[in-house]
Amino acid sequence: MSEHLNDRASHQEFWAEIVEAGGPRKYVETQLRERGVWVRRQDVLSMGAKAKQAYIETIKAEDAVRKPLQEKVWKTYTALHIVHLGEDVFWQSDVSIDFFDPAHRQSRLTQRQLQDIESAEELSELMGISLSELRWLCYHREAAKSIHYNRFTIPKKSGGEREIWAPMPKLKAAQTWVLRNIAERLTVHGAAHGFMAGRSIYSNALEHTNASVVVSMDLADFFPSFTFKRVKGIFRQAGYMDGIATILALLCTEAPREVVEDQGETYYIAMGPRCLPQGSPASPALTNAACLRLDRRLSQFAEKNNWRYTRYADDLTFSIPKGETKLAEAELSAKIKQLIGTVHAVVEDEGLAVRSDKTHVMRPGTRQKVTGLVVNGRETPRTPRELRRKVRAMIHNLSKGKELHEGETLNHLTGLIAFIYMSDPQHGQKLLAQLKQATHP
Repeated sequence: MSEHLNDRASHQEFWAEIVEAGGPRKYVETQLRERGVWVRRQDVLSMGAKAKQAYIETIKAEDAVRKPLQEKVWKTYTALHIVHLGEDVFWQSDVSIDFFDPAHRQSRLTQRQLQDIESAEELSELMGISLSELRWLCYHREAAKSIHYNRFTIPKKSGGEREIWAPMPKLKAAQTWVLRNIAERLTVHGAAHGFMAGRSIYSNALEHTNASVVVSMDLADFFPSFTFKRVKGIFRQAGYMDGIATILALLCTEAPREVVEDQGETYYIAMGPRCLPQGSPASPALTNAACLRLDRRLSQFAEKNNWRYTRYADDLTFSIPKGETKLAEAELSAKIKQLIGTVHAVVEDEGLAVRSDKTHVMRPGTRQKVTGLVVNGRETPRTPRELRRKVRAMIHNLSKGKELHEGETLNHLTGLIAFIYMSDPQHGQKLLAQLKQATHP
């Protein structure tokens, strides 16, 4: 850190000399004059052969001094300025207020307890990295030989695989800074329960207990739906100027990429616009902020029509409390149809899409599940009975020295017990004690 600060101080000192001299071109010319190698340009067409040769030699001597000076000036300039952020990324070094800045920009920042950032240099200082590192983390290439993410897949509960792009340590640290200092402070609707302190799948399910009917709907391609432009808009709405919002959005997004081998080289080819990667620490909080208007609109509809509404990431849940409204079957069916049609319309208007194949209507007399927890009756949300049986069977097998079934691991079992513990701490604690005894007799 101290070395970075020393380098920065050195660059700033040298850049001050350049500015005092009248800019890069004037500085280089002054240095050439002081060293006695500056050459006034002449018309070579009017020279004789000997004069022309002599003139060329003086130009070469000047170039021998000019080029290292220009390289030093450029190195200093790039150390203190962003310059360029990649293909098709608009960037200007002036990040001052422009016509498109939101109204009451400063009050927006103050309201959210956000620090105003007036330059890329100031942002890099706050993050504890150099400006060149910040540019390196932001830079966009359509075809890159290396990227700042590790790609892997995990199995989906519904089948298939979910692609995860986990950021490398330097980018992860920068994204975590954005999360802690900006994303977590953005306005989020009360209906959102995912990725928030004090809220969970349990608090989400708790809103829908004792329901006469529960309707769950899923949003399609949730994280990829929040493209670079939308993420930049989040930071602009928060009160940040265009240049800073651009950098923050580049830090938090990446293009979906295909890995291609060509002549012994590995390339990561962009297959679409940059978007929020599933795996970044900042992505979940940014989706909550981006869904503020969606949550407002769906909550307003729900309140007017006697529905309860919550959202956990891409899971939308609606329910009608028992006894609040007594509807005939035809009326209830019409009410459910109206709900589904309205949600589709609102979601599409917000630039998202509903997965129709994941819409579930859970009527009275059937099991009603919300984010994996059973909510039938007046009881608090609880894990399904078959899950608890499965966990007990896995612990029993371990206690008898048997191996777990294919696809089952000790970590997976521990996670299932933690899931049970969330809704039933007493039972969860008992299972943890049994697991400990089974694995450490």
